[in-house]
Amino acid sequence: MVDKTNYKGVWVFAEQRGGILQKVSLELLARGREIAEKLDSELTAVLIGDDIKALGKELTAFGADKVLALEHPLLKNYTTDGYTKVLCDLVQHRKPEIILIGASYIGRDLGPRVAARLNTGLTADCTGLNIDMDTNNLMMTRPAFGGNLMATIECADHRPQMATVRPGVFEKLKKSENNSGEIKVIKVELEQDDIKTIVEKIVKTAKDMVDISEANFIVSGGRGIGCKENFALLKELADAAHGVVGASRAAVENGWMDKSYQVGQTGKTVRPTVYIACGISGAIQHLAGMQESDYIIAINKDADAPLMKVADLAIVGDYSKVIPELIEQFKAVLN
Repeated sequence: MVDKTNYKGVWVFAEQRGGILQKVSLELLARGREIAEKLDSELTAVLIGDDIKALGKELTAFGADKVLALEHPLLKNYTTDGYTKVLCDLVQHRKPEIILIGASYIGRDLGPRVAARLNTGLTADCTGLNIDMDTNNLMMTRPAFGGNLMATIECADHRPQMATVRPGVFEKLKKSENNSGEIKVIKVELEQDDIKTIVEKIVKTAKDMVDISEANFIVSGGRGIGCKENFALLKELADAAHGVVGASRAAVENGWMDKSYQVGQTGKTVRPTVYIACGISGAIQHLAGMQESDYIIAINKDADAPLMKVADLAIVGDYSKVIPELIEQFKAVLN
């Protein structure tokens, strides 16, 4: 138990890689802005790295009231030990009420380590955040039991309240250069002995991977596609529309697509301009991952499939006959 009255403010860990802010950080600023207003508190973005103060202007433009930049040469590349130490030192000194972290590879590594060191809880992979106005507790919603139900969790007795949040769940605010906020560089105490690992070299994977959460046009296939080879037709449509291919959980479990392309509660949350679902019935787990798409097209032989009922355009038919026609029309318009 802690004295919760000592904790105030909403923090967002503003993840950057190579001096480039990650999109999920800007998405979290949007939700953090709403939460901070409900709590009548300040929204702070926390930057960690080396010579990254300049990124602060972009963070204030996307809604941060204040930016705290923790700079040190040993923080140039991400290490669990280095980032954990400087972030925990800052938290123990300033005592924020809430800390939001993107559920990226870095965030999923950093969040649990920080929470354990601060002796508080962490709700991972959240898809929803809200405030209980009676208690001012953060209500953190995430899939549970393999995505078959949604659990809402609160950290009632400990502070800060911490959550990692999936990319693509929230929509970032419109950038406004008129927003002004304080940008402060924080002096950190960090020695090489504090870091148990040394980054010798960073090698980017040569694997042709696409982050579907960033895509504006997605063509997804499900069990109704039939086999792995049939995804080639979906890829042709995606290429014609300058988009990417996604997949349902069933398609991934059958080995037809890599897990990184899975859309849904147990995959990634996406909000493209156009989402085309082929042979996907539309279980609630899949809908939760793509229902915020601007325009949804569903292609299915079953007119009563759940996804057909929520789609902006439902095409009843065989995808193998519909998609070639779509490919020709996209090529005629876009190429």
